[in-house]
Amino acid sequence: MSRKVVRSSKFRHVFGQAVKADQCYDDIRISQNTWDSTFCSVNPKFVAMIVEASGGGAFMVLPLNKTGRIDMSQPTVCGHKGPILDIEWCPHNDNIIASGSEDCSVMIWEIPDGGLTTPLREPVVKLEGHSKRVGILSWHPTARNVLMTAGCDNVVILWNVACGEAVVQIDDVHTDLIYSACWNQDGSRILTSCKDKKLRVLDPRKGTVLLEKDKPHEGHRPVRAVFVSSEKILTTGFSRMSERQVALWDPDNFAEPLTLQELDTSSGVLLPFFDPDTSIVYLVGKGDSSIRYFEVTDEAPYVHYLSMYSSKESQKGMGYMPKRGLEVNKCEIARFYKLHERKCEPIVMTVPRKSDLFQEDLYPDTIGPEPSAEAADWFAGKDAKPILISLKDGFVATKTKEFKVHKSLMSTTSSSGAHRQGDSAVSGNHIFQHARGSISVAVVALGDISVPVSRPTTGRTVSTG
Repeated sequence: MSRKVVRSSKFRHVFGQAVKADQCYDDIRISQNTWDSTFCSVNPKFVAMIVEASGGGAFMVLPLNKTGRIDMSQPTVCGHKGPILDIEWCPHNDNIIASGSEDCSVMIWEIPDGGLTTPLREPVVKLEGHSKRVGILSWHPTARNVLMTAGCDNVVILWNVACGEAVVQIDDVHTDLIYSACWNQDGSRILTSCKDKKLRVLDPRKGTVLLEKDKPHEGHRPVRAVFVSSEKILTTGFSRMSERQVALWDPDNFAEPLTLQELDTSSGVLLPFFDPDTSIVYLVGKGDSSIRYFEVTDEAPYVHYLSMYSSKESQKGMGYMPKRGLEVNKCEIARFYKLHERKCEPIVMTVPRKSDLFQEDLYPDTIGPEPSAEAADWFAGKDAKPILISLKDGFVATKTKEFKVHKSLMSTTSSSGAHRQGDSAVSGNHIFQHARGSISVAVVALGDISVPVSRPTTGRTVSTG
C-alpha cells in the first residue's frame, strides 16, 4: 500500500483571520448595485467603498486608521450623475483615485491626506469618451498617468490622464459586453474576456489582437481572466452545467488548458486576485462567504488548492491591499477588505512562523509606487519593467506627490494603430476637438486645489493659428 506524498510548499498552512470588531468600518451603506466589480479599492493610506446614494453615485474614502462606527454625516465623493460601478486607486500616487459610472464618464479625484472633511464634488479630471456606462477601470502598472477603461459600448480606451487625452480607442475588436480587462506585469499586453465567449490578448498601442481563444469555459455566465506567472493566463468561468471552474492556459498553446478544475455549483462570478510575489491566486465570489486560494506552479496540475477562508456572512465586494501596505513583521502575505451590507471587515492572510525576524522567502522585492515610464514614452513604444522595492524595513511612504494636470486637448484614435504621442501641455493657439469626447480639467497641486475649468468640445479640429 503506497503512502500519499504531500506536496511541499511554504504556503500550505496559510490561514485567514478576520480582525476584531473594533478594527472594522461599521455603519456604511454599501451599494446594492448588481454589477460584478469589487466595489472596494484600498492602498496603504485609504480604503474606498462604493456606497448607496440618492440622486447620482458616491463612494466613501476613509483613512485606514479611522475604524469603528462611521458617522452618517461622513463626507463622500459624489460628483457622478449616475451610480458608480468601479473605483481604483492609482498605483503611483496614493492620493489619486479613478471612478467609472453609469453616467458614461470617468472621473479622477484627489483625496487630501487625512481624508475628506467636506463632500468632494469636483474631480481633478473628467474623461468623457464612452457612449454607454463605464464598468471597468485599470491603471497601467508601470507608466505614469495611463488609465484603461472599458464600457458597455464594447470599447476599450487608453487615456493619458495628465492631459485628459483618449490616446488609443479599441472599438472594432469586441462584439459584445466586455467582462474583464487587465494588464500584464509590465503593461505591454492587455487581456480581455468578453460575452462573445472569446479570450483575447491585445497589443495596447495598436489595438490589434495577438492571441484569441474561443470558449475558454463552456457555460454562458461571465468569464474573468488575469495574467499570472510566466505570462500564463488564469480564467474563472462556468461549465455547461453551471459548475464554477478555474483554468490555466499557456498562450503559446491555446488549444487545451494546462488544467481545468471544477469547484462548486454556486452562481456568483469568481473574481481572481493574483499575487506575483508568492504565486498565490485568491478566488472571491460575490455573494459567497468564502475566499479560496491556490498556488500556481510549473508542475502539474499547475493550480494547487491550498485552503479556504470561510465566514458566516456573504460578501458584497472585496478590496485587496498592495503588498507594500502589509505588516511584514507578522508574516502577513495578503489582506482583504470584505464588504458586508453595512460594514467593511479586514481579513488578514498569514503564514504561521515562530520567528519575529524578517522572512526573506515570503517577501521578495515587490512592486513599489514609483513609475518606470512616462505616459508619452509608453505611448511612443517604450516598455519598462516595474521598479521593485524591499520590504525588509517595512514600506515607508515618501512625501505626498504632486499630481500635475495639463489643460490639454482630447484626441481619440481608432484601433488602426494611429495614436498621438504627447504628454506636454499644448499651445492655446491650437485646439483639437473630437466629436465623441469632451474634457473638463483643473490644474492642481496638493493642498492648493484651484477652481476647475470646464471645456466642452464638439465638432472637428479647429486651428486659429
